Amino acid sequence: MKAVQIQTYGTVDVLDYLELPTPQPGPGQVLIKVESAAVNFADVLRRRNDPYPFPTPLPFIPGGEVAGTVEALGNGVSGPPVGTPVFALAGAGSGGYAQYALANATGVIPIPPDLSPDVAASLVVAGSTAVLLLTEAAGLQPGESVLIPAAAGGVGTYVVQIAKLMEAGTIIAAASSSDKQALAKKLGADHTVDYTRPNWSKEVLDVTAGRGVDVVLEVTGGDVFEQSLACLAPFGRLVVYGRSSGAPLEFSADTIQRVFYDPSPNQSIINFNLGLWFGLRPERAVAALQKLIGFVVEGKVDVQVGHVLPLKHAREAHQLLEERRSVGKIVLKPWQE
Repeated sequence: MKAVQIQTYGTVDVLDYLELPTPQPGPGQVLIKVESAAVNFADVLRRRNDPYPFPTPLPFIPGGEVAGTVEALGNGVSGPPVGTPVFALAGAGSGGYAQYALANATGVIPIPPDLSPDVAASLVVAGSTAVLLLTEAAGLQPGESVLIPAAAGGVGTYVVQIAKLMEAGTIIAAASSSDKQALAKKLGADHTVDYTRPNWSKEVLDVTAGRGVDVVLEVTGGDVFEQSLACLAPFGRLVVYGRSSGAPLEFSADTIQRVFYDPSPNQSIINFNLGLWFGLRPERAVAALQKLIGFVVEGKVDVQVGHVLPLKHAREAHQLLEERRSVGKIVLKPWQE
């Protein structure tokens, strides 16, 4: 089978497109013929060997989200039947950047009618993350305001729409270009800011009459993290679910004084990792995914698939993510030349 394999950590050049043996399902596993594989920033982190909650031994095939059809069932697996369109979290010994991938049978879900493989492949990681960020990690309440850096990205486009469905008060989308800001507005954001500009946090404070926002969902790191903290209202919650810039999360002396010592803020900084939700609280993670599927099937959430590329263009996909040029989800097509 054609696959993308990483044999040493590094830049996009370590993404090798080559021929590998087709994996065979073991007990409790399903072999999926992959039609669509979504690209996530976690794939970039693992490729670079950046800090990540789970070890990634070499060599490995990256990719978690896949959609396709059931090709074969391992021992002890009764379904879904061979040929069933499904989507799943891959990685049970074989990642999703390949023509065939393995998944644990318990995490294989039939694709609802009228849902395309490209859309289905984009639900498990980015979509579940968005729901869990808002409902579990941040505990967004009706009427509360929310700031969404990287609002035009794979997770951000979900967050804007779901926050609207949760009756958020003011939704502020932070994005790096006018096109991305326009998309966020179209999806339901009330205001937009350019978070590549200096002191953009002052714009957020102006929009909120100096109070700040109740919730920030931060994925960039570096200066964006510092300025996001400056946007928080009293009792505000900032949830960190990534560090796409690669820059560390640093606190200036002024920030430490304000957040940890001043008597008024009562603010929280919360770390989020999706894998631990599926690993330690699977019933709540699956419930979040089911809620999202309902939103999509009912037409309440519009899944944004921005780039669809042949599998052999995986290097380009990673460049798009790292250089912040992607809009919505990036999907790889293993059978497309």
